[in-house]
Amino acid sequence: MCTLGPTNLDSIRVFFLFLSFISMASSATNFCFQCEDSTNSVTFRNGWRLRSGKFAQLCHRCASVYEYGRFCETFHSNDDGWRDCESCGKLVHCGCIASFNTYLLLDFGGIMCMECSKKNIILARDRCLSDETPVSTGESRVDAAQTVVEPQYRPRVTERELKKISIKCVVTPLFQKLLSASDADLTLSRLVIPKKCAEAFFPCLSGPHRIPINMLDTEGKEWNFHFRFWPNSRSKMYVLEGLRDYMVLKRWQAGDFVTFYRIEPGQKLVMGLRNSSTTS
Repeated sequence: MCTLGPTNLDSIRVFFLFLSFISMASSATNFCFQCEDSTNSVTFRNGWRLRSGKFAQLCHRCASVYEYGRFCETFHSNDDGWRDCESCGKLVHCGCIASFNTYLLLDFGGIMCMECSKKNIILARDRCLSDETPVSTGESRVDAAQTVVEPQYRPRVTERELKKISIKCVVTPLFQKLLSASDADLTLSRLVIPKKCAEAFFPCLSGPHRIPINMLDTEGKEWNFHFRFWPNSRSKMYVLEGLRDYMVLKRWQAGDFVTFYRIEPGQKLVMGLRNSSTTS
């Protein structure tokens, strides 16, 4: 009969401990990268790519929310990184990799959600196909402006609208902008000017400090505003500030169109408002 010595018993114990460790490791459950659910019945799916090159493992609930594009609204509603769409004011999360395909960065600063971006493309196409009568006044200057202005900012002004301007000068439309929710905010009292339009038609700025600028409205009344810019993602964001009294008087709101003109002689800027109800 063979007997086991102390050495043999120690070897057997080490062997069984090793088998136990392997068994525990094989039965260990994964954790959902988002909610840290470790239920044995959870089926994990790939989420976004991590820096390591692997994919975040998500449980069925988190993966479904991520795949349908509702990840940030569901899980990150209180985190930093939220910004509002310049068109509709919707909150969009810019600080999460799960939301990188839900917004576009605008060249004049700010962001726009994908829904508004698609609507603007449709509106720009419809305006190009509309049968509005173009303004014939100052034809050479209008052509020069249109070579600079992007399609969504090109002024759509009729002869009848031009005749309503109570200024006895040659009036040339420059560009127009659809007012966003932030543009119509009385607390901010400012209007974001598209970068190319600001650099083409507004006074040149030597620095980020603001400068006074005088404008006329379409009734001939003079207004005193301020024009400035600040750096924004290797670009510049131009704004017209001090508009509260003008906004209240004209009753402008999100969805209205603000149109800028230039008068000759003098090259003074004129700002007019076209209400959204009139446009429709």
